[in-house]
Amino acid sequence: QVQLVESGGGLVQAGGSLRLSCAASGRIFSAYAMGWFRQAPGKEREFVAAISRSGGSTYYSDSVKGRFTISRDNAKNTVYLQMNSLKPEDTAVYYCAAKYWEPTIREYEYDYWGQGTQVTVSS
Repeated sequence: QVQLVESGGGLVQAGGSLRLSCAASGRIFSAYAMGWFRQAPGKEREFVAAISRSGGSTYYSDSVKGRFTISRDNAKNTVYLQMNSLKPEDTAVYYCAAKYWEPTIREYEYDYWGQGTQVTVSS
């Protein structure tokens, strides 16, 4: 089992920044690729970013590429999502997820999920 707890969400004005954190406990964190997903009201959950076990490879959706950065600290069992130049359309509940071994953009391949943290971007 891997337990994931997100933090860092909140209310921010358009153009602002937030950094989300996801703390993991349980099994060996460095054995898991990590991903961030989000779900806006009335919409399906969508892929945002993913990172490999070592942190050497990262993947982004087109909607956040160049604005968001995913990173991880395996010594702290934590993955981060730095969000810059936020837009109202980034408003959503953000979830982190863990997938054993290789990263993927496919939601259904992730093994463990956090409870989510709300991000609201005002115009």
